Amino acid sequence: MLQPKWPNPNWPEMPRESTQARQARVQKILEGLEKTYPNAHCELNYSNPLELLIATILSAQCTDKQVNIVTAELFKKYRSARDYAAAPAPALENDIKRIGLFRNKAKNIQACCRTLLEKHGGKVPATMDELVQLGGVGRKTANVVLGNAFNINEGVVVDTHVTRLSHRLGLTEHEDAVKIERDLMAQLPQEEWIVFSHRMIWHGRRICKARRPLCGSCVLDKICPKIGVQ
Repeated sequence: MLQPKWPNPNWPEMPRESTQARQARVQKILEGLEKTYPNAHCELNYSNPLELLIATILSAQCTDKQVNIVTAELFKKYRSARDYAAAPAPALENDIKRIGLFRNKAKNIQACCRTLLEKHGGKVPATMDELVQLGGVGRKTANVVLGNAFNINEGVVVDTHVTRLSHRLGLTEHEDAVKIERDLMAQLPQEEWIVFSHRMIWHGRRICKARRPLCGSCVLDKICPKIGVQ
């Protein structure tokens, strides 16, 4: 059991917990989220691993709702990695221009798909090592693809919601996504890694919001130390 080192100099001090108390609280967090969000899932629309990969690349600093609007037409036009790789860059940029950072994302998508063609026969690989070598793909995107397209619990998806909630719940003191993921993996059963991310994201969107968390309506209210909540 990993014990985060408290206090972080930038946060209010958190009461220390014994390993046993930490384990019991983490279990209550898992149970509370499962009870509240039994059907939590990835809210990006996709029908195959390539579509999920593209949608996740597009989702950086963008809402899933906005991505789904764009991909509704995008996925009709681009059916394969070859379609993305062969498209004129201005055309692909135009097809995703409603999304922030669209030029950089178009560049990453084409680089990603060219590597898929060169090294993987146009198919999305099912390993972390291979995925993170693709353009625009880090551990977060790789975890989304592995967990949802291939049902592989390789790690924990750490987005802005998971980052915020992990801080507030006292599960990590880190700000770096890789270090947060490491803390969470050390405290959670591996079979819970992907579904935990979904439930944390749903909870962050619905209850534990950035500016005004609805603590009075939160299933975790009594066991949450509310780190950083005013």
